Amino acid sequence: MNVIMLVDMDAFFASVEQVSNPALRGKPIAVIGAEKRTVVTTCSYEARRFGVKTGMSIYEARKCCPEIVTVIGNNRKYAYTCRELAGIYQKYTPTVETYSIDESFLDITQTHHLFGGPLGVGEKIKAEIKAAFGLNATIGIAPNKLIAKLISDISKPDGLRYVTSAEVPEVLETLPVGKLWGIGKHMEKRLNTIGIFSCGQLGRASVTMLRSRFGIIGERLKAMGLGIDTQEVKPALRHGIEQVKSIGHSTTLPRDISAMPEIESCVLRLSEMVARRARKHRFMGSVVTATIRYKSFDTLSRQKKMKSCTNDTHIIYDHAMEIIRGQRLREPLRLLGVSISNLIKDTGQMSLFGEMNRRRALIETVDAVNDRFGEDTLRWGLYANSERPLVAISPAWRPHGVHRTAV
Repeated sequence: MNVIMLVDMDAFFASVEQVSNPALRGKPIAVIGAEKRTVVTTCSYEARRFGVKTGMSIYEARKCCPEIVTVIGNNRKYAYTCRELAGIYQKYTPTVETYSIDESFLDITQTHHLFGGPLGVGEKIKAEIKAAFGLNATIGIAPNKLIAKLISDISKPDGLRYVTSAEVPEVLETLPVGKLWGIGKHMEKRLNTIGIFSCGQLGRASVTMLRSRFGIIGERLKAMGLGIDTQEVKPALRHGIEQVKSIGHSTTLPRDISAMPEIESCVLRLSEMVARRARKHRFMGSVVTATIRYKSFDTLSRQKKMKSCTNDTHIIYDHAMEIIRGQRLREPLRLLGVSISNLIKDTGQMSLFGEMNRRRALIETVDAVNDRFGEDTLRWGLYANSERPLVAISPAWRPHGVHRTAV
């Protein structure tokens, strides 16, 4: 039986800030971005007790907790800690996947017996993290990644729990389906409308019915309800570069926007930032994701498969805008995001088509000029007349550390 562990750092950014600044310890704090209209990236447990949540505006956070202290986040500090934590995990197994800046999966199937069993590994890792950084971690251990993630989520904060295969059905029986990793609010509502509220009900549902309602993902939903997951823990790539799943940027806008020219300008800017980083680190993607957040904070993300892998700014932009134009924008937008996924390495191979090679040569020339003289020395025409360059506050991946959300 596989033994998979998820180590999830508790209130990571906020906890790092409290450890590095003793004056913040025990106080309700919110880590935010540097922009005027930024949101709460994460908050301490002291703030959560007042109802402060990730994604809230600072105004909303202060309404919940007037005494809240805001701290501008420091990516380098968090990335450094993330790398040091990976060093601790690798003492117990070579199979470590940095899933996000504050979460890591460990496959301890072959090694846990050396350290007193699964719970022994968990206890030792928690103790090492506490001694080295003064931080708390919650650890879920299970037969697969899906259940390890679930057990970690429901054991916070500072928890440690091991669930065996035999115990999985009991754990899932009455648990709301929305607790499962990969089932968001929208999918939860769709399942609720057909009478499926618990994971137990989902596991007993007819796969034929689920497939007719949800298409090919119906089979995956059935498996999730049964606690079945075949995802492997993917260790780091060679040369210390992490397993990269996607490259993206999002930005909270200086003001809410609804005019399509403004949206197009922003999306092109974000597409260039994504493509430029992909080119710099020699990646190409075949799936584009566009994210919009309304002024009400409702958030929508949609994906589109491209015909082939690319890191071309304008191809990414075209697909992102196709997604956005396909939505009925019901209110002004406060955030936009673009990312690419299904990544492969860019080998630099020439195309059979001369036009594609000319496009590539032009893009490489623009990159070279901006590398030498600074970002935005050369800019694509659509956003050349913007009032000021947009500042991306949520890079989804950086070469020196994996980021789910950064500031």
